Amino acid sequence: RAVETARLIGPDLFRIEPRLIEMGWGDWEGETLLSLRDRYGAQMLANEARGRDFCPPGGESPRDVLRRMHDWFCAVGAAGRPVTALCHKGVIRAVLSHAYDWDMTGPAPVQLDWNAAHIFEVDAQGRLRPVEMNHPFEAV
Repeated sequence: RAVETARLIGPDLFRIEPRLIEMGWGDWEGETLLSLRDRYGAQMLANEARGRDFCPPGGESPRDVLRRMHDWFCAVGAAGRPVTALCHKGVIRAVLSHAYDWDMTGPAPVQLDWNAAHIFEVDAQGRLRPVEMNHPFEAV
């Protein structure tokens, strides 16, 4: 879906960055949160309570996602020029947790509109700073 969206923006203006692929959901690929809670009950709630370390069987955690993205953050920060990244929700939530130092165990620090852009600054050490969340696409 992210590639399809990128093609709409500019078919020759994008490249796929493997470090930005969706979080690996392992055995839970294609499942909904509600169906997982129904099936696993307290076990699922305990996994969710792990925050950044929440991990599906055979999948990856938000912390794993941030580890795989770290070098990319550093490269973007060192380059010092704007970059647009189209990502899936799991990646965006991991980025949000990093930018706001949110451990993902309570409510998100900001309510995200999944049909909007979220703008961050990044430095050469891979530190993120939120600039503007929920920026309308038509103004990007």
